[in-house]
Amino acid sequence: MATAVSICSNALLLLGAKSINDFTQPDDRTLLASNLYPDVRNAVLRMHPWNCAIKRVSLAPDLAVPIIDYNFQFSIPSDWLRTLQVGEAGMETDYRHEGRKFLADENPLYIRYIFLNDVESTWDAMLVEAMQLAMKAAMAYPITMSQAVSTTATGELIAFLKRCRAVDGSDVPPLTLGDFRLLNSRFSSGQVVIE
Repeated sequence: MATAVSICSNALLLLGAKSINDFTQPDDRTLLASNLYPDVRNAVLRMHPWNCAIKRVSLAPDLAVPIIDYNFQFSIPSDWLRTLQVGEAGMETDYRHEGRKFLADENPLYIRYIFLNDVESTWDAMLVEAMQLAMKAAMAYPITMSQAVSTTATGELIAFLKRCRAVDGSDVPPLTLGDFRLLNSRFSSGQVVIE
């Protein structure tokens, strides 16, 4: 079962360094890993819509309203990392993201987003591997003092992320022509209108 410590420990082993047992060990490797891990994790989660880090919510509007352009503003969820969709599929909502708010004319506002999934035991195996490679790349130069090792580790991460996108994306069924509500409503009467 993956944990933040096991991911960092494996990344250190991949660099030829000693592993760590927890983030409280009083040494430079542990301090480096524990300092880098949260930011690297958030960046890796933002890079791709990992199925294990997607959430859908309905937001209620804030009491304050935007001064111009939109009727409602909504506070972004505290675990938000990246917006994937606003509104229902095929009927996306016009919105703006400003600061920590969404501005829109819809109420409620439905969003699908990447959330800060910090429970590594719920991660897909490829996300765990991607995170290990990302930590390896982040720690490569400070641990080895070699630019060549750092460059190679970054290249390994980029190549692996391309494979992850292909595999993770195949878990989602493809959109078909019938998935669009506009077409469904137009042809639902059974009559095809040719213009």
